[in-house]
Amino acid sequence: MHAPAFPAPVVSLHADPACADHDCTRVEFDADLIGRLGKSGPRYTSYPTADRFGEDFGYRDYLLAVAGLRTRGGARPLSLYLHIPFCDTVCYYCACNKIVTRKREKAATYLSYLKREISMQAGLFAGMNEVEQLHLGGGTPTYLSDAQMDELMAHLRRSFRFAPDETGEYSIEVDPRTVSAERVHTLRRQGFNRISLGVQDFDPEVQRAVNRVQPEAETRAVIAAARAAGFRSVSIDLIYGLPMQTLDTMRATLDKVVAADPDRIAVYHYAHMPRLFKPQRRILEADMPASDTKLRMLQLCIERLGAAGYVYIGMDHFAKPRDELAVAQRQGRLHRNFQGYSTHADTDLVACGVSAIGAVGATYSQNVKTLEEYYELLDRNELPVARGLSLDMDDALRRALIQKLMCQFEVSIPALELAFPIVFRDYFAPELAQLRQMQADGLVRLGPEWLTVTGKGRLLIRNICMVFDRYLAARQDRPRHSHTV
Repeated sequence: MHAPAFPAPVVSLHADPACADHDCTRVEFDADLIGRLGKSGPRYTSYPTADRFGEDFGYRDYLLAVAGLRTRGGARPLSLYLHIPFCDTVCYYCACNKIVTRKREKAATYLSYLKREISMQAGLFAGMNEVEQLHLGGGTPTYLSDAQMDELMAHLRRSFRFAPDETGEYSIEVDPRTVSAERVHTLRRQGFNRISLGVQDFDPEVQRAVNRVQPEAETRAVIAAARAAGFRSVSIDLIYGLPMQTLDTMRATLDKVVAADPDRIAVYHYAHMPRLFKPQRRILEADMPASDTKLRMLQLCIERLGAAGYVYIGMDHFAKPRDELAVAQRQGRLHRNFQGYSTHADTDLVACGVSAIGAVGATYSQNVKTLEEYYELLDRNELPVARGLSLDMDDALRRALIQKLMCQFEVSIPALELAFPIVFRDYFAPELAQLRQMQADGLVRLGPEWLTVTGKGRLLIRNICMVFDRYLAARQDRPRHSHTV
């Protein structure tokens, strides 16, 4: 049965008075504290996290969720995510759901089924289908040819109403090795206004160690083309902790990234889990940097990007002060979902493609992970939902709290009590006991009206959110998450 939607806490732009005599807006790096408290934990792109999804939630539960939106009226705008799983080559660090193949006909077949799923979703949302956000991820979305991308974008616009270019956020992930300057201009004409480039590292030796040789000039050419084509935002993804990386190579990469002047930078910690991700077995353990070196790399990233004028958004994201992410955070509008941080908090997320995860109403749903299952279900005129979850009141409460911590680094306790039928100090008594130890460590401030994450606590925000995750104890025998820092 479809769970009802629950209200989110009232958004407040009030700042914690305790920050008046202490800078709570600045991230602080404390190596000893991070070394002592760092551990495996979720990234909280959702709560409950995806490993809580169950196969008892299926296609019909998803239909009930959409029907619930229609019954309640006042539908919210939509965010669309499309998963394009194909890549030409394998990057050894990659943990994404991907299909490495040079057989281009596979993409043509996939596109025909993806369009069928899009049509089915559009039918469900008829009359409440204005899209404010679109994201193409993978894999490598630009594995599709220009003609195939034209076909896909035209089908999307026939199926959904899109907000104007100046207000909508339409982004695509790009491997700079797969696109020319001309292709970048074509992507802009096709309707994309944000572009994200996978770089990872500019050092040739590191690139060879992860099977992703990508000359700096190639990446700079794509950025220049994006600027010339009128993209509103250019993002760069980096990874620290890769094989053959040193502080010197990281410093050189950061200098080149700052010189390229992107609007947003994501610096991810490489999670080496070869037992779970087969391509990672090609990385030699002897080539991996030591734990203390990785911590110093993180410190270097924070200091170098901060000196260059970038704002620490949270987790692994940095942005220029005038970027919409930074503005949304200052205004209390920042949101976090399966694509990371977002400026569109009031949307239902409709996801299409293999393994894609959506969030509609008070539910999550994930599609099947193989092409065979995906095609089979669509041939039966069923959406390819494999598993999911309907949130109860406790889930919705903790999701709202964790969202505020991840995005704003503070929670208004009265606002939370107004939105949910709880008394904070009673409902979260066990959690508050844990938070008092974190307060002693200087990670948080606990007051009668505010829970505030300090500058020291920002880098350990996942640890703080884990305090409120009631499912963690039941996950001890499940595969490990990545390290929190």
